[in-house]
Amino acid sequence: MENEKLIFWNVDTQVDFVEPDGKLYVEGAEKIKPMWQRITDFAKQKNIRVVNTADYHYPESDELSDAPDFVNTFPRHCMANTPGAEYVAETQPENAVEFDWDKDYDAFDAVRSARNTVIRKDAFDVFAGNPYTDNILQILSPETVVVYGVTTNVCVNDAVVGLSKRVKRVIVLKDAIKELPNIPLPFEAWEKLGVEMMTFEELASQL
Repeated sequence: MENEKLIFWNVDTQVDFVEPDGKLYVEGAEKIKPMWQRITDFAKQKNIRVVNTADYHYPESDELSDAPDFVNTFPRHCMANTPGAEYVAETQPENAVEFDWDKDYDAFDAVRSARNTVIRKDAFDVFAGNPYTDNILQILSPETVVVYGVTTNVCVNDAVVGLSKRVKRVIVLKDAIKELPNIPLPFEAWEKLGVEMMTFEELASQL
């Protein structure tokens, strides 16, 4: 696996999902923080690019509801300009170039030189929730994308499915993801797409 053709894809490791007092806490997610720290440190040490996605909502967002079904709609979370929308310390992107879903950009040159890119989104699927995601991925043009974060059966799944249509190889770190309850798990579907699952140790041994 060649590092220049590899990127890491950090999905929504934000305070509102990870911390027990978060607005949409994913039970047990905080236990993965040490593993995320190892992944973040490893990427820095090996100079691996990281795309960091983030929910970033306003009150009128389609996925927010006062009567959520916890499948297609959820309570308010990761609201714009709130602490809950921030990354946990273990995955905080250093010197990132940032792309908000609701702003206009006509230049993407900074993506080429930045090791960290932040893509803020207003949908589960980062390819639907930010109009610049495809541009960014095309500029980075990876052959392999390594995915981790939350939640396995919502935003991680959408990222994995979207990436599998666009890059040669998608790897999910199975010890660095966490699911929400009451929503089917996507592992069988991932297998049909050719997605690989491995532990971080297994990945690190190949790099």
